[in-house]
Amino acid sequence: MPSKRPLSWIGLLIVGASALLILAVLFGIGRPAIEKHLAQNATSPPTRHPTAVPPTKTPEPLIPTHTPTKMTTATDTPTPSAEPIETTETGPTATDAPPTPIPSPSPSPIHTVAPPSTDLWQSRARWGVGVATGSIEHYNVEPLRLGWYVDWNTNPSPARPGGVVYVQMLRLRGGGLSPDVETIATIARANPGSLWLVGNEPDVKWQDNTEPATYARLYHEAYTAIKAADPTAQVASGGVAQPTPLRMRYLDASLTAYRDQFGTEMPMDIWNIHNFILREERGSWGVDIPPGLPDDRGMLYEVDDNDNIEIFRQQIVDFRRWMAERGYQDYPLIVSEYGIPMPEDYGFPPERVVSFLKGTFDFFSTAQDPALGYPQDSYRLVQRWCWYSLDAPDDYYPQGRLFDPSTKQLTAIGQGWVEYVREH
Repeated sequence: MPSKRPLSWIGLLIVGASALLILAVLFGIGRPAIEKHLAQNATSPPTRHPTAVPPTKTPEPLIPTHTPTKMTTATDTPTPSAEPIETTETGPTATDAPPTPIPSPSPSPIHTVAPPSTDLWQSRARWGVGVATGSIEHYNVEPLRLGWYVDWNTNPSPARPGGVVYVQMLRLRGGGLSPDVETIATIARANPGSLWLVGNEPDVKWQDNTEPATYARLYHEAYTAIKAADPTAQVASGGVAQPTPLRMRYLDASLTAYRDQFGTEMPMDIWNIHNFILREERGSWGVDIPPGLPDDRGMLYEVDDNDNIEIFRQQIVDFRRWMAERGYQDYPLIVSEYGIPMPEDYGFPPERVVSFLKGTFDFFSTAQDPALGYPQDSYRLVQRWCWYSLDAPDDYYPQGRLFDPSTKQLTAIGQGWVEYVREH
C-alpha cells in the first residue's frame, strides 16, 4: 500500500473546485423542473388543484394554543372521558406581520336554513373522492364503496354508479358565477336535494381567486338562484385550501362583507373546507396569500409537513372552534378535498401516502367533541370527507390517485384504500 502524502497547493485547488462543481450540480440543477413548475402555475395553473411546489425556507416551530379535542369511538353517544388529542409541537408558526383584526363573531346566525339531509352521513359511506379525468364511469369504483364524489363542475345529469352521490360545484370566474344563474336554476330543478359548493378555493390566487367582498356578492347570487329553483337543495361555502388562521380571517372578512351588503348573516346549510398542509407565503410555493389580505406570510409549512397527521387534526379542531365561536356549531362540516400533492421523489412513496390516508380516515370516523362537534351526528367533528384524487393525470399531482388514468387499474394507493374500507 503506498504511503500518504500531504496535498500540494495545486491538489487543494483541484479538490476545492471539484467540491464547488458538485454543489452547483446538486443545488443549481437539481430543482429546475420545480422552479419551472412554479412559474407555470403562477400564470397558467391547473383549474382544480392546489399548487405544491417544494419550499426553500425553514419554518419556525408551531406553538400549540388550543384546547385538545376528544377522540372517541364512533358510537351514537360520545364519551367525554375519552383520551384527548395532543396538540402538536412540531411544524411552522404563523406570520410575523401584524394580523388583520378579526370581526367580532355574531352570537348566533339569525337566518333560517334547510335542515341538512342525514344522507350526508347515514345510509351510505361518508368518504368520497375527487374525479379529475373524465367520468367516474371509466373506473370500477365498486370496491371503493364510495358515498359521494366531486369533479369540480356542475352537471344536469351526472353519473351515479351504484347510487353514489354527485356534488355540484360552482366556479367563480372574473367576478361572476360559472355557470350563470339561469343554468344554475335549470340544473337545480333537474337534481332536487343536491349539495352545492359555491366556489373552489376562492382564497387561492390560481384557483377561484376571489376577494371577500366579491365572494359575498357571488355567494348571495348563487344561494338565491339555487334555493328559488330547489328549496330542498343544500348550499355550502367554497372550500378554503386549509383552515389556518390566515384563511379563517379570509372567511371572517367574507361573512362581514355579506352582512354589510345584505344586512343579514350569510345563509349557510353546510360548512365546507379543504384540509391541505401547504405553505402560506406571498410569491412562494403552496397556496400563497388569500386575495384581499395584506399579509406576506402565514403558516410556513415545509414539504415534510404535507402528511403531518397532528397538524391535519389540529386544523380541523381549530376550524370547528371557529365555527362554534361564530354560532355555527349546530352545522355539518364536510372536507371536500385533501390528500398528498407532493411527488414520490420528495419523500412520499406509496406506503407513506397509504399510511396518511388510513390515519385520516381513522380520525374523521372517530373524532368527537361535545363542545365543538355537530350535535345531530353524535358530536362528530366532520360529517363527510373527500380524497384527492381518483385519477389525477401525471402533470396534476398524481401521487394520491387511486386509479391510473391510462390503464384504469388500481394503484398502490387505491389498493390500500380498498383494504381499509373492506375492514371497516
